[in-house]
Amino acid sequence: MDTKEYKSLPYGNSNFERLIEENYAYVDKTRFIELLEKESNSYLFFTRPRKFGKSLFFSMLSHYYDINGAGKFETLFGDLYIGKHPTSKKNTYAVMEFDFSGLDTTSGEDFRDSFASNVQDTVRDFLRCHNNIFAEAELLIKEIDAEKSGVTALRKTYSAAKSAGIKIFVIIDEYDHFANDLIAMGTSTGDDLYRNMVRANGSVRDFYETLKAGSKTVIDRILLTGITPIMLDDLTSGFNISNNLSLDPIYNEMLGFTQEEVNWLMEATGVDKSLIDVDMEFLYNGYLFHGESEHKVYNPSMILYFFDHFQKRGNKVEYIVDENLKTDYGRLRRLVQKEQNRKQLMEITQEGGIYANIILKFSIEQLHDNKYFISLLFYMGLLTIDRFDRGRLRLKIPNYSIRTVYWEYIMRLTKERNTDIHMDYTAQNDAIWELAYNVNPAPFIEYMSQNIISRMSNRDLQNFDEKLIKLLLLNSLFQSRLFVPITEMEVTHGYTDIYLKRSHLLPDIPCEWVWEVKYVKKSDEENNA
Repeated sequence: MDTKEYKSLPYGNSNFERLIEENYAYVDKTRFIELLEKESNSYLFFTRPRKFGKSLFFSMLSHYYDINGAGKFETLFGDLYIGKHPTSKKNTYAVMEFDFSGLDTTSGEDFRDSFASNVQDTVRDFLRCHNNIFAEAELLIKEIDAEKSGVTALRKTYSAAKSAGIKIFVIIDEYDHFANDLIAMGTSTGDDLYRNMVRANGSVRDFYETLKAGSKTVIDRILLTGITPIMLDDLTSGFNISNNLSLDPIYNEMLGFTQEEVNWLMEATGVDKSLIDVDMEFLYNGYLFHGESEHKVYNPSMILYFFDHFQKRGNKVEYIVDENLKTDYGRLRRLVQKEQNRKQLMEITQEGGIYANIILKFSIEQLHDNKYFISLLFYMGLLTIDRFDRGRLRLKIPNYSIRTVYWEYIMRLTKERNTDIHMDYTAQNDAIWELAYNVNPAPFIEYMSQNIISRMSNRDLQNFDEKLIKLLLLNSLFQSRLFVPITEMEVTHGYTDIYLKRSHLLPDIPCEWVWEVKYVKKSDEENNA
């Protein structure tokens, strides 16, 4: 009896060539190449949240378009959509790939050196990779190294490409990474550095102006990607040639996995769906980037994280929420220092969403405006499109995993504003164990009352209500891993405030809980006495 050979899970792997050659499962997104080529503007901009498969997609594009990949076209693309429907532009470009993650933002001088080195290194690698095209590649590299100017390196490459009769396809990944780092700094130094680099005569502005100049001669296509459109407004006059496809409905599924693709992935990699005893759609699905799009998509990293752990431990996946989701807290921390933004964050967490419009581009100064703050949450993947409701756009928290990130934000904010709050995690876990195994809620209620609620400042107590209590309870309950706490779950006669579902790892927990949370003011209690 033949044993089926399964493909490997591509968790953490963004190298397209390696995925195909080493028999990893690849969710075929190559059909979007046709759509991108049909765009009237060949200079394109596209955003998606972190961990959404951007780097793998651009690795695929690089192998498809680069002239050096012609000999491997059938090997890499033969079984994929585009291999059966190739376009006339396949393997016709010299592809130049920039990645602006990891730049040094310590000071203006450090950033300028880091940015110039990044550009210079990219151009050097480009010339060496295409030394079969550029006869004087090594001489050009020596000249570039001597001058140590990223922009000059680009201009020299343009001249070499023009002489060789070659067109260039520029791919820029993480275009906004340094800007997001400066946001996280939350200082005037960070703001000033951003302005100096992006505005007139800054290193970043010069780079994009040089790209724009190259588009008149040898640069035939440009594709920029990142998380947010935060730099688009500030770069407008320096780079006003790109078309933003981020919210175009036909590209809703270009990154991310549909349910059909998740089902294929399980079949291809041998993940036995019948053994999965958690609701993957509830945990990880829900992203929609245009209200008219047909399918919601999973964050690929979330679902691959789960499948990877599932295959290693069977159905005993201990941490169903990937801790890497929580790394954007620093970027939000500065923004929620403004009271209006903090109120909106609380509203989103309490209500599960908010009515707001999505702004297509904005600058760093506008982040203090609450309408831009909501859009930033959308681009970061902390909100997604829910529906149009009587002329208004409703945004919502995409899934349970992201909801837990909000709970943690609220707890951190509460602790920062109330320095007397003491988190004794041993006592907390003991109290939740009593709740789970001895069906005794008293120790947990006592813990929350003594360690958190009673220590809150008058400022927070003025706005205290049952919704805030619920958020604080949910965060603590989630920390224990004994329960999967769910808020506002639909039941026959309405919605539950808190449903404590026993962990799939602990079927011996004797019961589950449904809590209705009420906040009784002292004055009300006295009046009813």
